[in-house]
Amino acid sequence: MLLNILLGLLCLSIVVIVHETGHFLAAKGVGITVEVFSIGWGKPLLKTRRGETEYALSPIPLGGYCKMKGEALFRKAVENNQSQVDYEEGSLFSVGPWKRILTYVAGPAFNFIFAVVAMTVVFLVGFSVYSYETKIVLLSEYPALADRTEYPADRAGLKTGDTITAVNGKPVKSFSDFQSLVAPRPEDELDLTVMRDGQELTLTVRPDLDKETGAGVIGVSAWVDPVIGYVAEDGSARAAGIETGDRILSVGEKEIVHHLDFYEALKERQSTVTLEYRRNGELGTTTLVPLYREDGSVDPGLAFAGKEFPSEKTGFFGSLARGTGEAFNTFYVTLKSIGLFFRGLKPGKVISGPIRITVIAGEIATEGFAEGFKAGVINLLRLMSLFSVALCFMNLLPIPALDGGMILINLLEAIKGRSVSPKFFYRYQMVGVFFILLLLFFATFSDITFLSKR
Repeated sequence: MLLNILLGLLCLSIVVIVHETGHFLAAKGVGITVEVFSIGWGKPLLKTRRGETEYALSPIPLGGYCKMKGEALFRKAVENNQSQVDYEEGSLFSVGPWKRILTYVAGPAFNFIFAVVAMTVVFLVGFSVYSYETKIVLLSEYPALADRTEYPADRAGLKTGDTITAVNGKPVKSFSDFQSLVAPRPEDELDLTVMRDGQELTLTVRPDLDKETGAGVIGVSAWVDPVIGYVAEDGSARAAGIETGDRILSVGEKEIVHHLDFYEALKERQSTVTLEYRRNGELGTTTLVPLYREDGSVDPGLAFAGKEFPSEKTGFFGSLARGTGEAFNTFYVTLKSIGLFFRGLKPGKVISGPIRITVIAGEIATEGFAEGFKAGVINLLRLMSLFSVALCFMNLLPIPALDGGMILINLLEAIKGRSVSPKFFYRYQMVGVFFILLLLFFATFSDITFLSKR
């Protein structure tokens, strides 16, 4: 758990430091004095001064900050109800609005550039995804496991046993590829290229919006052959003598063709079930004592085998193009999610605060390092790319106190040709601070609820 938290904090801190570095370099470039540039928050553990800037290393590992000259002058102007902030060389308010806009834009811009670089490295180095083939099973045929009897896949004419080869003309090699193209596009029309009995078909499907996750769903599962890929050390399957590589043939009287057959057979709480399996060409029979979780789902202590899908090898420019495309796609999905938020999504499910983000990020990174150093680094880079685009997007929102809010008010100042009063600017910022604190409170409450259920 400690390693998870440390890796999660590392991801978040690097992304925030990149953001603040953008502000720092832009401020220096336009003539604004940066008084303090700190990695971390709190009373500095180490500090040194170079020119006009104090560089600090602080104990709270949540990114850092960039303090620009002019705060004292601004407070004085607010207290004295001045019409504008006094001029002082190197102050934030000593430069024109366009230079201030450039300084505010630089933070989000650096986050986006960082995301492009991170994903370029990922594609250049190459990675593997453990997933399943794109042969599908309709969830509507398994009402005991699904929450309804009809899905978009049924309306589109998909059938169990179909193999999906492309989405909107983009080839998919694994079920993970397929999900990555469907999940971000709820309520968009998607053209699926499907192989059925040796014939190629094109079917149009419109994913439903899952209001608990914000993802698009069409109601299909990967067809997973019932071959054991993993057996938990202290699970029911191990106690029953099941081994990796065994193929489950039946549970009780029910023939098992794929994994949903297996889980449907175990859906009803049973004290024991008889499993028939094939091992190295020989048939075997055993008794399984399934364990059931509080929500009624079964924990058989096993997982079915997937397949390794290596990424396509590309040169530098190919990787750069893919990395850039991935960053823009993430930005688009984030933008679209704002609109979906007002379509009935459950805030407690889809809003994550720093606690939940740190825990989940750490878990994903740790899982990667468990597979090897390269896999761990790849997971870290992909996570930081995602967080970096999210931070870029969030800070560009026209909310007071965020970069987007500051860009907006300085843009209005540039258009009007005169500065807004310090008191108005102060009140404008306070509105943003209140909104951010309210959102942080809600997100933290959501995170605590999330952790309490783990």
